[in-house]
Amino acid sequence: MNKGMFDELRLKFFKSGSPAMLYIGINALIFIIGGLLAVVFAFSGQKGWVDFQIHEYFAFPATLASLPTRFYTILTYQFFHAGFFHILFNMIWLYWIGQIFLDFLKPRQFHFVYLGGGIFGALAFLLLFNVVPAFSMQRATVIGSSACVMAILASTATLVPDYNIRLLLIGNLKLKYLILAYVILDVMSSAGENAGGSIAHLGGALFGFLYIKLLQNGMDWSAIWKRKPKLKVVKNSSPKRSETTVNQKEVDAILDKISKSGYDQLTKEEKETLFKASKN
Repeated sequence: MNKGMFDELRLKFFKSGSPAMLYIGINALIFIIGGLLAVVFAFSGQKGWVDFQIHEYFAFPATLASLPTRFYTILTYQFFHAGFFHILFNMIWLYWIGQIFLDFLKPRQFHFVYLGGGIFGALAFLLLFNVVPAFSMQRATVIGSSACVMAILASTATLVPDYNIRLLLIGNLKLKYLILAYVILDVMSSAGENAGGSIAHLGGALFGFLYIKLLQNGMDWSAIWKRKPKLKVVKNSSPKRSETTVNQKEVDAILDKISKSGYDQLTKEEKETLFKASKN
């Protein structure tokens, strides 16, 4: 690949301003580097060494005794994947649902839900594997961004449950039915071979759901990341109605309407207002 192609990829994934594209870029880059290293070590007679190191030092462990030395894995596990199809489907869903999320909410909120969902998913995995007798004797780890993606999906489906997406072979499907199907599948899979992954998915989904419910009640958890505005000196003028305040009130009213009646019930003007607000 030439320099122009590298610059194009860098701009698309790391300079676009879209957190969805940023996380796709980070996950893909880590996966490619890990894959290339695996080839090098396989040719040197150490096949599987890279995968072992990833699961040993970057995956999140279920054993409490490992946490003092591997506390950082609550973040690193979110950016490593077990195989090509694992990362492929996670990134496809992150791209599709991430665009919808960003049509209604801010990049700051995306970062919070993505990382928070991953952390919550890991904690759910840790809790159940140390409390439920069926799991207590297992030495397990969890890896992948699935809990993060589930948090984004669940939060978007909670915010705009009647938003339709078109799926191959299925046609139009509302987000509320999509998240319901995923939750049911993960509950059923929590007793299978990938129990840890399914539990982490459910933890991420729960985080996304709770975030939106609290947001609709006026509590934005992501506000802790919000930068404080710098003081500005302005000239005295006759009092005017704050345009930002008016816009925010309009957006809040539209979001309330979506939560009650669904996105499809918005007027053309309301959709335009929401779209403009999402770009600010």
